[in-house]
Amino acid sequence: MAADLETIVGDIVATIGSADDRGSVASYIPELAKVDPGQFGIAIATADGDMITGGGCAVGFSIQSISKVFALTLALGKVGDQLWERVGREPSGTAFNSIVQLEHEHGIPRNPFINAGAIVVTDINLGGHQPRVAIGEMLRFLRYLAGDDDIAINEAVAASETASGFRNMALANYMRAFDNVRHPVDLVLGAYFHQCAIEMSCRQLALAGRYLMLDGRHPDGGRVVSPRRARRINALMLTCGHYDASGDFAFRVGMPGKSGVGGGILAIVPGRASIAVWSPGLNASGNSHLGTLALEELARRAGWSIFSPAPAGS
Repeated sequence: MAADLETIVGDIVATIGSADDRGSVASYIPELAKVDPGQFGIAIATADGDMITGGGCAVGFSIQSISKVFALTLALGKVGDQLWERVGREPSGTAFNSIVQLEHEHGIPRNPFINAGAIVVTDINLGGHQPRVAIGEMLRFLRYLAGDDDIAINEAVAASETASGFRNMALANYMRAFDNVRHPVDLVLGAYFHQCAIEMSCRQLALAGRYLMLDGRHPDGGRVVSPRRARRINALMLTCGHYDASGDFAFRVGMPGKSGVGGGILAIVPGRASIAVWSPGLNASGNSHLGTLALEELARRAGWSIFSPAPAGS
C-alpha cells in the first residue's frame, strides 16, 4: 500500500501545484496575511509505521484551531465527562467565532471546536496556573505525541492574535458573565492565543495525530486516551471539526478532521492513517481550500472514507 500511496501523493502534489484558485489567506490575523498562499504540504503516517510525504511537508505553519483537538484531549484527562456540563457536543451551523448562539444558549458553547468552546476548554486546562504553565503542558504533550522536541510557539503570530483578537475577547467576557469562564479573561486568552500560535509541519502534525488513528494508543507504547475517548474525539472531529462546513467535509471526504485558519487540516482514518495537509488559502468557511480538495482526492483513490467498507482481511 505504501507504494500506492507514494503515487497518489505525488499525483496530488502535482495537481495542487498547478491549481489556479488557491483560496484566500486569513487576513484578519496580520501575521497570517503575510503567508504565501502558493505553498502546499502533505504527510501521511500509517498504522504500519510508514511516512509518506509530499510538497512542503517540512515547512512549519501555525496550527491555529487544530490545537483544539489536543487541548480537548488534555482537558478530558483533567475533568473527564464533567467537561460536557460546560461545553456541548453538537455542530454549530454558524461561523467559528459567532456570538449569536452563546446568547441563545446561556453561555454554553455548542461544541469544543468553535472558538467559544475552545476558550472554555482552555479555562479548564489553565487550572489555576499562569498561562505559561498551561502552554508548557501543551507543548510537552505535542512533543511527546510527535516524538519531536522542536515543536514551538511562533511568538509573532501569538502577538498578532493578541492585538487583533477582539471577537475572542467578547466571547470570553460574555461566557464569564455566565460563570462559564472562571479565570481572569486576560489569562485565559493569553493561553488560548499562544496555543493557536503553535507552529508545526505536516510531518509533525501527522505524527502527533497517531493516537487517534490507533484507538488511543501511542505507537511507541502506552495509552494516551482510552479507546472510548479516542472514538468520541474522532466523532466530534467528524461532526464539528470544520465549523459550519463540517457536514460538507463529511460528505466529500468522509474522515474525522480538524481545520485551522493557518491552512492546516488534521484528518484521521481510524486503524489506517493520520494525515496532515497544509495550504494557507482558505475557502469561504475558513477551511483550507486546496487542503480539502487534496483530502477528497486521497479519500477517493485510497478508499479511505470511514463510510467505505474495509478491504477483505483488514
